Amino acid sequence: MKQVQALKTLVELDHVTRRFDGRAAIQDVSLAVYRGEVVSLMGPNGAGKSTVLKLVLGLDRPDEGRVTLTPDMVIGYMPQRISIDPLFPLSVERFIRLRPGVSRADVRIAAERVGVTALLDSLMGTLSGGQLQRVLLARAIVRKPDLLVLDEPVQGVDVTGQVELYELIGRLRAEFDCGVLMVSHDLHLVMAATDRVICLNGHICCSGEPQAITSDPAYRALFGDDARLALYTHAHDHVHDEMCGADTGKGQET
Repeated sequence: MKQVQALKTLVELDHVTRRFDGRAAIQDVSLAVYRGEVVSLMGPNGAGKSTVLKLVLGLDRPDEGRVTLTPDMVIGYMPQRISIDPLFPLSVERFIRLRPGVSRADVRIAAERVGVTALLDSLMGTLSGGQLQRVLLARAIVRKPDLLVLDEPVQGVDVTGQVELYELIGRLRAEFDCGVLMVSHDLHLVMAATDRVICLNGHICCSGEPQAITSDPAYRALFGDDARLALYTHAHDHVHDEMCGADTGKGQET
């Protein structure tokens, strides 16, 4: 893990509380994301992960505490899911260009980075789960973000596709030297793809490096027996064709 103390703070929540109908969705939450690191925000459904995202994205304001973002920072956001009618005439290229100030050249560069160049003329509503997630990621990086915010980035993707997406996210982090805030409630694979984990359940239960946090009593209390999946790793020496799902070599899991 990088020494985050020497890195630039991109976003910081300082003792933040947000209430809805008198009930605290999150309470006294303090966290920061630094340039060059991947932070995974984990917790069960209803833990307040979406609330934190909205605060980071500027879509909501806290009732108490403060949210500070680096001025003029470019944020790339990948939503958990979108639903588009298969007959709606929206191509992948046009979808990515819905972001203001994005040219066709920008789209092609982003598409090439995530491996969806061949899909640019396809309709959004016809994409498979894995293809859709890569297109959403292309749209998130098209403006070369300082901070990449990913909400369940492997939603609807099989295990092999999840591994490849997490590896891709790691490469993009290195290429842009951006910070990554990745939200998930799944332990499988995500722990091996992150520098720092923050466990949330209305408040921050525990935080730290993946190898250290799995022994934290608060972590085990939050995730129970599923915690044993946290450090699952996967290695393979083959390449998957995004268009047809072909496997061009032998693989192994460890």
